Amino acid sequence: MSVVEQVEIVTKEQLTKNIFKFAILSEEMAKVALPGQFLEIRVNDDIEPFLRRPISIYKIDKEKNQLEFIFQVKGKGTQILAQKSIGDKISVIGPLGKGDFKFENYKNIAIIGGGIGIFPLYELARQASQNANVTTYLGFRSKDFVVLEDEFSKVSNKLVLTTDDGTYQEKGFAIDFLKKDCESQKPDCIFACGPLPMLKAIKDFAIENEIPAQVSLEERMGCGIGICLGCAVKNKNTDGYKHVCKDGPVFNVNDVEF
Repeated sequence: MSVVEQVEIVTKEQLTKNIFKFAILSEEMAKVALPGQFLEIRVNDDIEPFLRRPISIYKIDKEKNQLEFIFQVKGKGTQILAQKSIGDKISVIGPLGKGDFKFENYKNIAIIGGGIGIFPLYELARQASQNANVTTYLGFRSKDFVVLEDEFSKVSNKLVLTTDDGTYQEKGFAIDFLKKDCESQKPDCIFACGPLPMLKAIKDFAIENEIPAQVSLEERMGCGIGICLGCAVKNKNTDGYKHVCKDGPVFNVNDVEF
């Protein structure tokens, strides 16, 4: 169940030139949040920007009653949000999304993310690693874009980090290393979030090799609760559509076309 709340920013960290990590205090949200869900954040009280910003939950800390989220500064809204300080309050709706990661029944999982799509995968890896073997594949454009390496290494049995240009760790695409590892042992399930071409490639690979897969989709969301219908994706099994904010953002790859 989601709530609308004025929440306090309790920590702020700048990870790169334009990527920030915030923690907010909310007992109500923290106690019900699940890996894969997101928040709708109003960056100020002015008319512009009018719409809230959808941002994935990065970490859930039920003991401290905190949620952490990471975002990249891309436009006016995120620029305003990045200027907030510890102690400031912001209006947040959350946690949102009925589609969260379903990982409890798998013992050997593969997690793959690309770019800023890695952020919603951390809490999944953290929780899943308590009872499963977790292999994580993270892909970035170059060394300058690499973030959260230490954090993911602590919650993964194996971490494979790639860069497109080879400036850090393995050269190539993360999915290539997933495919290579699958030659010796297939995971029970693949979980993914990242650029659309990567997700399409993962979907094709998973279906071809009969591996269950769940993907978190990133779409523009005007409202975050299924009213504006701006984040529609085609339902593979019917002539209708599903909405990323309401039905997702996490989907079984067999259920949607993208």
